[in-house]
Amino acid sequence: MISAFGGASIDGSAYLDVVRLARHTPGWVNGALSFWSTFGLAVFVVLAGVGWWFARRSGCAAAVTALAVPVVVLVAYGVDAMVKLVVHEERPCQVLRVKTLEACPAPGDWSFPSNHAAIAAASAVALFFVSRRLGVAAAVAAVAMAGSRVWVGAHYPHDVVAGVLEGGIVAFLLMTVVRRWSQPLGDRLRSTPLRPLVSAS
Repeated sequence: MISAFGGASIDGSAYLDVVRLARHTPGWVNGALSFWSTFGLAVFVVLAGVGWWFARRSGCAAAVTALAVPVVVLVAYGVDAMVKLVVHEERPCQVLRVKTLEACPAPGDWSFPSNHAAIAAASAVALFFVSRRLGVAAAVAAVAMAGSRVWVGAHYPHDVVAGVLEGGIVAFLLMTVVRRWSQPLGDRLRSTPLRPLVSAS
């Protein structure tokens, strides 16, 4: 096991500034950000579904690329989870004993890196390989997700930055490989009962 980076000494003061600002922010704003922080990942599922639906009309290679998005995101999440098990960083709300918008997770629910940020960033990068417009929309949503996790008090800033980098890098590497093999794989799937997954016709 590796000791935590000592988040409080890295950007604990920035975290406290954000949490204090949240306490003096109108309730409707905090409610919206809390809702987004909790349920916002569903937006990436919708974007992935939209990407696949339209990709089928662009050819089997595009469809395979779109189908790879959830798989790539799942792998990015797995990598993030493994890092958490190695780097045991306590949640900032536990270390700094501060009241936050989101209930403070129990000890053992590690903070570094942020799962939400990793999933959001992986989704955004993977969707760029499917559609630039969807990628841009997902990137904006990913930034909002990363920021909201600090706002509600769940993570230090460096947790979400690490999550974004990890998720983005994993997605970029895997989607680059997928793009190289998407055409031959799509051609194979088109001649199987799975044809509807890669072709709209």
